[in-house]
Amino acid sequence: MTRIQRRNTEAILEAALDVFSSQGFRGSTLDQIAQAAGLSKPNLLYYFPSKEAIHKELLSGLLDTWLAPLRSLDPAGEPEREIMTYMHRKLEMSREMPRESRLFANEVLQGAPRMAETLSSELKDLVDEKARVIADWSAAGRLAAVDPYHLIFSIWALTQHYADFEVQVRSVLGPGRDPFAEAQDFLELLFRRLLAR
Repeated sequence: MTRIQRRNTEAILEAALDVFSSQGFRGSTLDQIAQAAGLSKPNLLYYFPSKEAIHKELLSGLLDTWLAPLRSLDPAGEPEREIMTYMHRKLEMSREMPRESRLFANEVLQGAPRMAETLSSELKDLVDEKARVIADWSAAGRLAAVDPYHLIFSIWALTQHYADFEVQVRSVLGPGRDPFAEAQDFLELLFRRLLAR
């Protein structure tokens, strides 16, 4: 791939991320993506044959990034620290990558038509693996007894809410408040109390 091809591909994916995360898949068009990327539609189609192909490329790259913090949960680490680190990384991703969070949320809300197989294979396998780690920590008395799946779901929900519903959060809190800093303190307190032996 030449430098120009790489630059145009990156511009298309960046523009598509903006369009898909704000309009959803159904509300997005190739014309919108091409315009946002500063390219003609025929030029865009040289790089990606369809809207679906662009969306699939974004989701594929996103899933690797999104799952990296869970993959990093270390069975040999100190359990509470590992879970707190995971929660902090998920919250930081919500702060730094709100478009990506909304893209993923929109896909799931639509029934995951373009990634259902990945959710039931790669994602499920990883969550099963880490749930076993958390269950082992609980069984060994290193954490309070918690359902590991619902703990993971809670971390997802309570961190990604700040990206997916950022407008609502900022509207309710009002100006001058940092929702992410406040969330970090609150969620740390919440999960430490939940996990305390």
